[in-house]
Amino acid sequence: MLMRTDPFRQPAGATPGTWSRPTPMPMDAYRSGDEYVVVFDLPGVPPESIDLDVERNVLTVKAERRPDAVADGVEMQVAERPLGVFSRQLFLGDTLDAGRIEATYQHGVLTLRIPVAAKAKPRKIEIKTTASDPQQIDA
Repeated sequence: MLMRTDPFRQPAGATPGTWSRPTPMPMDAYRSGDEYVVVFDLPGVPPESIDLDVERNVLTVKAERRPDAVADGVEMQVAERPLGVFSRQLFLGDTLDAGRIEATYQHGVLTLRIPVAAKAKPRKIEIKTTASDPQQIDA
């Protein structure tokens, strides 16, 4: 199971995030079979600016989007695209295998696949019988 953190942070787009006070990034999360899939929107962020860490079952995603270089003398008319540092933390329950997380990045979307741990998957328990019939009582 996944748990979000920082639900009371400032909404994205209000002010640029910094390394000490990053802006939260939007995400979706769902379960698909034996894995959880978490998808983060990071448009305009180069892959080398994304940092993923797992420590003590806490997954941290950090990314930085810098402003595009503009020529001297250019006067910005509208600047609505969020810039700065973005971050999100998720608590990974003990039922997830944090050691086998897979990450892909395509078209500004970071996708993480987090498998359910083998110990948490449903399994059948074999019932063993003995050679003698337990209902017979020796008298």
